[in-house]
Amino acid sequence: MRTNPVADSLPRSGIREVMDLAFGRPEVIRLEIGDPDFPTPAHVTEAALRAASDGHTHYVPNVGLTFLREALAQKVVERNGFTVSPDQVIVTQGATQGIFAALSALAAKGDEVLLPDPAWPNYVMMARMLGLTDVAYPLTAETEFLPDVDVLESLITPRTRVLVVNSPSNPIGTVADRRRVEQVAEFARRHDLWLISDECYDEIVFDAACVSPALFAPERTIAVYSFSKTYAMTGWRIGYAAVPEPVALTMAKCQETIVACVNAPTQHAAHAALTGPQDCVVEMRESYRARRDVVTQLAKSARIEMPTPVGGFYGWLDINDHRPGAAREFALRLLAEQHVAVAPGTAFGPSGEGYVRISMAAAEADLAEGVRRLAALLHGQDLAGGGR
Repeated sequence: MRTNPVADSLPRSGIREVMDLAFGRPEVIRLEIGDPDFPTPAHVTEAALRAASDGHTHYVPNVGLTFLREALAQKVVERNGFTVSPDQVIVTQGATQGIFAALSALAAKGDEVLLPDPAWPNYVMMARMLGLTDVAYPLTAETEFLPDVDVLESLITPRTRVLVVNSPSNPIGTVADRRRVEQVAEFARRHDLWLISDECYDEIVFDAACVSPALFAPERTIAVYSFSKTYAMTGWRIGYAAVPEPVALTMAKCQETIVACVNAPTQHAAHAALTGPQDCVVEMRESYRARRDVVTQLAKSARIEMPTPVGGFYGWLDINDHRPGAAREFALRLLAEQHVAVAPGTAFGPSGEGYVRISMAAAEADLAEGVRRLAALLHGQDLAGGGR
């Protein structure tokens, strides 16, 4: 029997390839995956347990519990700087599902969506699953690894419907400044495009502010957020989207079709995370900042080019070899010979050739040793087998 040829044709993640090879090997330094190494704050877990014990285990509204949406709307105003009503907030099963629902609501089969390259690979997979045409706009050193309006202009066609932006960037760690974001918002308005702004790392910013295009084009921007990174809740699968009022009902219908609703205990946990003590967020952010500083200094000392991460918890390292297949080859060699797992840059798109991404969601000692081994392989040094 035939299966869906579109699903069959989706490429295997280059990150997952490395993860599978590293699985069950305690000697491997794991720097390939963006999963915080902190526990979920205790008061958050306790809120979920309490909710389940109190009988909050049934269906809830498709768009989320009212008290959580009210708290999220307040958070967006206070921390993200633009105004939404609770009716414009949709609770999603992680930002992944939020972005998928947004694309489902905004674009139809055959429409074109502009996607950053390099970027989180799920953007491309989602677009193709929905029958959209993905059009990459490159993020390069020449444009400071940020969207360039002149490049975007060259890609516009009558079929272009959606522009996806991501700041802070996964995998690069760049953060678009206010002027750049305003230019992108004006570009979207000029061409009557929808904007999907992936702001999952909005609370993990070190030397700048996370500026949302919703500040400049709220009528056409869906801003998507997550609890995963901010509160170390990757396994809970909860996020949210702030949407223009005319889009809310359409996206709610998509939400009902895809997941029905996010489970009630997790929504209670998210409310506790949002309204409870925020010192855990500060502590995690400062830990990531310290790790960022360690990696930046080590990369500099090892003569490895890396744009200084301004947000998120990733390093984008130039391996100085941009031959086709070089990034994957280097990542596999690093794992096999030096027992360090990193993500090949091509896992994030063709523009990632010649780079590898390391995750700073790891202990400082592991980061330091991992970068040391990476530099040794890059510069042809012998580390006597790379044992841990």
